[in-house]
Amino acid sequence: MKIGLFGGTFDPIHWGHLRSAEEVSETYGLDRVYFIPASIPPHKRGQTTTPAKDRLRMVRLAVARNPRFAVSTVELDRPGLSYSIDTIREFASQLGKGDSVYFIIGLDAFIEIGTWKDFEEIFTLCNFIVTSRPGRKDNDPLKGAGIAVKKLFCYDSKKGNYRHQSGTRVYFIELTDIAISASEIRALVRKGHSIRYLLPSLVEKYIKRCGLYRGRRESS
Repeated sequence: MKIGLFGGTFDPIHWGHLRSAEEVSETYGLDRVYFIPASIPPHKRGQTTTPAKDRLRMVRLAVARNPRFAVSTVELDRPGLSYSIDTIREFASQLGKGDSVYFIIGLDAFIEIGTWKDFEEIFTLCNFIVTSRPGRKDNDPLKGAGIAVKKLFCYDSKKGNYRHQSGTRVYFIELTDIAISASEIRALVRKGHSIRYLLPSLVEKYIKRCGLYRGRRESS
């Protein structure tokens, strides 16, 4: 099994998230992509998020009809901050022979990975699929991640990706440009505007039924 891990606050989940996961799973032949709602993201401490039960329900509604998509509550079930290393360790400990894990992450977040908890160990446990913004070209994608990260890899010109000292790899993929953001969706709801076609209809109905994001102010 080739397993993808796709984490985020998903507040709310939208078509951009879903299309990204679809393109990644198709390109790299992933058998399953787990959407993992975060409880308390370390890099977003102090920011208000919708209750976990609502974010989880929206994710489940959004992925229910895709047989390759699944939902994991591993970070919601674990107390404290949602560190990626803890999530990856848990999935890695459950792997069978021949199974592999692919951590899906945006380029902007990957550039900051040198500040993550135990980031050097993360690279030994799983492969990375880094999704870049459409139209962004970089002859050295690892450059922005800093010297501490770059020194751990060498470029494999035959396969067109980066190989870690442990044998895991980092892949870079340019995705279809879908300019949707969760913060914009929340702002539209707060203003009483339509969010139709920005996210699955079941998620839209859930937001309306539960009165989410109304009157809520965005954190700076």
